[in-house]
Amino acid sequence: MSEEKKVALITGATRGIGREIALTLAEEGYNIALNYRKANEELETLRKEIEEKGVKCLAVCGDVSNFEEVEKFVKEIISEFGRIDVLVNNAGITKDMLLMRMKKEDFESVVDVNLVGTFNVTKNVISYMMKARSGRIVNISSVVGISGNAGQTNYSASKAGIIGFTKSLAKEVASRNINVNAVAPGFIETNMTEVLKEEIKEEIAKSIPLKRMGKAKDVANLVKFLVSEDSSYITGQVINVDGGMLM
Repeated sequence: MSEEKKVALITGATRGIGREIALTLAEEGYNIALNYRKANEELETLRKEIEEKGVKCLAVCGDVSNFEEVEKFVKEIISEFGRIDVLVNNAGITKDMLLMRMKKEDFESVVDVNLVGTFNVTKNVISYMMKARSGRIVNISSVVGISGNAGQTNYSASKAGIIGFTKSLAKEVASRNINVNAVAPGFIETNMTEVLKEEIKEEIAKSIPLKRMGKAKDVANLVKFLVSEDSSYITGQVINVDGGMLM
């Protein structure tokens, strides 16, 4: 049964956008492989929610910035399901600070998780897609990877790097029927934005043409489209989910 259903691997999947993507793809009938770095109650809750949708769920522990750990959990997924049809590189961190005050390790750790992590996971998954002559990869970038943002040189650099990575890989693997695209969310309501004061949220909303923050489901719906057959002629693209912010 597990080999009949397509399999989607989502990194950094226990909360926010990653969590919503996992649930949305489970609703579409994908068996789900959840990557996480630290076990928590949210992970167990998510696993149950996914399995209630009639699909299998495998949770795999591993730090995406560690190549050996990624190699191990990808093999674990293949051992369980025999395939990986969809990869969503979502794992990411922020350590915001003006460059003048930013520590070297804070720059490196953000780039290591966000950009090097995207390389590590894709490198370990792509050979299985190449053999199958089929696959969908969606990399979660950010609007700040396009526009930049004060206090986020590390995050912006990592997310801009993901865009270049996406376009280059799309050209490399197109002949094998593997589509690679990037999604660039704007301000999305997640655990990260929950800590902001209400007046700051209101100011942010005013700067967005649609006058509101987005929801994780807005990003998940685009990912659902990009991994479906409906998007078979779309590759190497960066699509903003930002309410018109960078329009």
